[in-house]
Amino acid sequence: MIPASATLRNRVGRISRLIRFAAPILFSLLCVSGYHSLIAQSPSVPGPAGGPTGQIPSSIGATSLPPAQSSSQTPPAASPGTAGASAMLYPADDFRLGPGDLISVRIFLVSDYAATVRLNEEGSVVLPLIGSVSLRGLSVREAQTLIASRLREGQFYRRPEVIVQVMQTVNGTVLITGELRAEVPVMVQQSLRDVLLTAGGLPATASHTVKIVRRGEKEPIVVNLGADLASSSAADFPVFPRDIIQVTRASVVYVLGAFLRQGAVPLDQTTPLTLLQVASLSGGINFEGSYKDLRIIRTFGNERKFVNVDIKRVREGKVPDPILQPNDIVYLPTSNLKATAKSFGTGGVLALGSLIFTLRNY
Repeated sequence: MIPASATLRNRVGRISRLIRFAAPILFSLLCVSGYHSLIAQSPSVPGPAGGPTGQIPSSIGATSLPPAQSSSQTPPAASPGTAGASAMLYPADDFRLGPGDLISVRIFLVSDYAATVRLNEEGSVVLPLIGSVSLRGLSVREAQTLIASRLREGQFYRRPEVIVQVMQTVNGTVLITGELRAEVPVMVQQSLRDVLLTAGGLPATASHTVKIVRRGEKEPIVVNLGADLASSSAADFPVFPRDIIQVTRASVVYVLGAFLRQGAVPLDQTTPLTLLQVASLSGGINFEGSYKDLRIIRTFGNERKFVNVDIKRVREGKVPDPILQPNDIVYLPTSNLKATAKSFGTGGVLALGSLIFTLRNY
């Protein structure tokens, strides 16, 4: 027969082992229960089945999301790189809605609220839950704020994060002035490259450094497109409706005298232009040109200075090839003897040579 004390000790041992085994499980259950209690007291995030009573977490904020921060706009590669870059890239007064504009309206993190509508002749749209809303003359930010206010007043959402995107517009154009003149329709935002190519591309006489005059900006935005518009990363700069693009005339070198073609030769903004390059771009030197009398005329303020250059020695590599500056004038005089010989032609020169030979031997 087992003593009572031994039986009691066995029972206490089994209870102790049971407690050690169950303690971690009980602790985990208490933690999970406390977590679900905390979640139940916090604002809920609506899912696909959340319905119109879903709410956005308060940490996101109650203000409407500005277009510059939405995922539909990609910052261009040619950003100014300053503290005011956002203000320069995107218009300060934003795009203004008008009749005929097609817009998309949705609420952040609410998948069952979305509408794509077009403003009617009065500038109004009909939206889910709130009905007709007049958006004429409002900026995108103002429209977002107004729609969010209507949704809160109707107690459909507590803090709706409204996002308005302009899909199409009939109210926006970009004006191009200067060496390139055009008026290009722009729907909300396009790259500078697309706008210029739509207008026909930059002419040969145009500078590749353009200015963009934008409402709300005190100074024009200067964009250097480099030598090749197609491959320039700066050409990705965003252009908005009602922007004015100023295309100035490129710096040139003027060619006069005994060249095959006379006129203005544009200067490339990225590489220097030399005297031999100008001669080549002008079709070369005519026979009657006086090589050693070539003159480069350069202007300093109101004063002009002349520099004589023997282009034949430059071509032979005996003297350096001068680098030209904007508005230089390259003038190559005509040799009277060569001009006379050229006027006779080949037959006349041979006849004159024969006559001189005959007279010398007479």
